[in-house]
Amino acid sequence: MKIITWLIFAITLLLFASVYVSPEYFEYVGLLPFFIPVILLLNLLLLLILLLSWRRLFFLPLIALLIGYRFFLVTFQVHPKNEEAEGLKVLTYNAHMFYYKPKSETKPGSNVLSWLQEQPADVKVFQEFYQDNTTPSRDAIKILGKDANYKVSYHIIDGTTKKRSNGLAIFSKYPIINDGKVFDAQGTNGAIFADILVKNDTIRIYNAHLESMRIDSDGLEDLEGVKENYRQTLGKLQRGSLARSKQLKVLLDHMNNSPHPLILMGDLNEIPYSYVYFKLSENYTSAFESAGRGFGFTYNRILFFLRIDHIFSSEKLKAVQYKTHREVDYSDHYPVSSTFSWDSFGK
Repeated sequence: MKIITWLIFAITLLLFASVYVSPEYFEYVGLLPFFIPVILLLNLLLLLILLLSWRRLFFLPLIALLIGYRFFLVTFQVHPKNEEAEGLKVLTYNAHMFYYKPKSETKPGSNVLSWLQEQPADVKVFQEFYQDNTTPSRDAIKILGKDANYKVSYHIIDGTTKKRSNGLAIFSKYPIINDGKVFDAQGTNGAIFADILVKNDTIRIYNAHLESMRIDSDGLEDLEGVKENYRQTLGKLQRGSLARSKQLKVLLDHMNNSPHPLILMGDLNEIPYSYVYFKLSENYTSAFESAGRGFGFTYNRILFFLRIDHIFSSEKLKAVQYKTHREVDYSDHYPVSSTFSWDSFGK
């Protein structure tokens, strides 16, 4: 028992430390944080066993849990719902090109564009945003922008034709006084920004879609699928974490030089136990940690326990409400919204 306890303690510290090491320096370090929830549970179980058996070694799992308290905070929160909170309301959504077939309709006869049009958020950002100028019912910029009186910043990543394209979009009820691209990547990935005028403040909104995991979720639905795909899945996770760490450098350099308070939203394709998440947390505040409730899982596939869509902000901007819209089944991601108190902005 003594050897096992010390071994678990050493492994725990190693896993905790892994979130502070970039995958650029150690190739497979990006895979280690996935085991943090397991090691936390193992330490809890070990603590109970040692306490019940009156073993002095109980201090080791206790110390491990105290050191790792932050991992509990990024996992689960107990803030009140506070859905009536007043402030700047924002929403982020990986829309899956608006082609995902829902398992069940949110409302009879509804569709993803009508649901999004009805949402009261002041700022809405979309990843995997699809624009079709040839079909009125799929002209997302007109439906979500012009028809709803939102200003639009749209960056095309892949234009299949002159009239059909996909990319990243920012919609704002407030004036957009400046916008631009941070970086492009292959597929649908990239990052853009828009400066909006809110009260007497200029707020910079970032919309980021970091390197996709590209995991075949359907291939992991049963034991045979896991056996066949686990090597390929591990390889994709490793390559993805390396690409995202490089993209994070570019994004953080841009954010750290922003002349305005900022809100970063998007599909970061990173769990809370990751180098990307902890690196962002050094200078920016997670809206989930400030105002979230429950686990906040955002992935709408077999790996339902993933929270990979995030909202971060400058410390000046205080999140007072946070919600994962799990009632919305129009994509392989759930929309995430948050409200930032008006007290955070200029009068």
